[in-house]
Amino acid sequence: MKITVYGSGYVGLVMAACFAEVGNEVVCMDVDKDKISRLQKGEIPIYEPGLHEVVISTLKSKRLQFTTDAAFAVKHGECQFIAVGTPPDPQGKADLKFVLAVAKSIGEHMQRHTIVINKSTVPIGTADKVRETILKTLAERKKDIPFDVVSNPEFLKEGAALADFRRPDRIVLGVENAVAGNVLRKLYEPFNRDNNRLMVMDTRSAELTKYAANAMLATKISFMNEMANLAEKVGADIEKVRIGIGADPRIGYHFTYAGCGYGGSCFGKDIQALIHTAEDFNSHAEVIQAVERVNADQKRRLFDKINAHFNEQLTNKVFAIWGLSFKPETDDMRDAPSLTILRELWKAGARVKVYDPQAMHEAKKIFGNRDDLIYCADAQDALEGAHALVVLTEWRVFRCPDFYAIKESLQTPVIFDGRNIYDPILLSEMGIAYYGMGRTNVKQAVETAMLTAVE
Repeated sequence: MKITVYGSGYVGLVMAACFAEVGNEVVCMDVDKDKISRLQKGEIPIYEPGLHEVVISTLKSKRLQFTTDAAFAVKHGECQFIAVGTPPDPQGKADLKFVLAVAKSIGEHMQRHTIVINKSTVPIGTADKVRETILKTLAERKKDIPFDVVSNPEFLKEGAALADFRRPDRIVLGVENAVAGNVLRKLYEPFNRDNNRLMVMDTRSAELTKYAANAMLATKISFMNEMANLAEKVGADIEKVRIGIGADPRIGYHFTYAGCGYGGSCFGKDIQALIHTAEDFNSHAEVIQAVERVNADQKRRLFDKINAHFNEQLTNKVFAIWGLSFKPETDDMRDAPSLTILRELWKAGARVKVYDPQAMHEAKKIFGNRDDLIYCADAQDALEGAHALVVLTEWRVFRCPDFYAIKESLQTPVIFDGRNIYDPILLSEMGIAYYGMGRTNVKQAVETAMLTAVE
């Protein structure tokens, strides 16, 4: 098929490359001339494992093209995928200006029956707004051209986006007629051969499915973080609790890891948008509001542990930071816990030495050059002369370090583990102070809890 994709971010670029990989002719359109110029040369502006190779291959085969020409893009595709950003506005609502700008552009240049597919994460009712925008634009042209609007939300995980697209656990199609549904069923056939993952529903149900999925995952994270905070109070180990509850197949192990909070481009933005959607329809999203509050508090909690350990004397203290991206296998720092931790440390007068395997360029774009920030070449470089190690992203390269080297390099042997990747008992035996999330010294915490209960 001939496909047009609007937007060359994580979703748009992965989708364009994967559709082209299986033989479709794909045009990826973006208004960012610099980004398109780089993509035409095979330069990928984001880090996503395996994506570079697929883009290069499909560019060489001429199955994938990049353009800034809207008229050419609309003319090309029988299926037009909208995969542009929906950033939060000042009130936290999803801003649809980019989505509706694409819809207007399609209406301005469309010449034949076209299927317009919302791939962006959008509020309930957006398919109707896209349809109204195209109809209005066609009316201004005095044209009556048939088209369909479909909701086809994405469920890609950054760091595993190619695998998720090639082997999806679900393909959700929100359609209003069988014709559009059958076309998209054929389009997705190469990714739906082993098991039928296709789920057909109405557009509003498809839109809500995406928000509900992200809200559920965020809820699991915030719940486990709340349990981790309780574990510290009562003398329990949240890792043991996680294993205990995860054995129940109704709960499972996914998204049950306590830590220093979730981040990224989706959860925070989508939670806020869902809260506002509920308000718009006179509903109360009380659980979702609590999820957001817990996460905001959790991002500060690791800093509070640092501040308490050093008796609130952080001026001129130096901290080694391992990990800046919101999760491993991505360079994305949007809404990452590292942003909160760094700013709190700087506010307290501390200095930081940072290292991340992929996100250093993003950090430089966000923070630039400043006297209290040192960008390090590797993890060991960040340790030298620091008063403590703070782990914020669970990259594989950080999982099995030389703890003796860490102890030798730090001015004071202390690790603040925001992702619970180290063994507190092992570090205690080595003489390294350890602070995790819900990973208290169990013996000491039980004694403290018993004394508190007696009092």
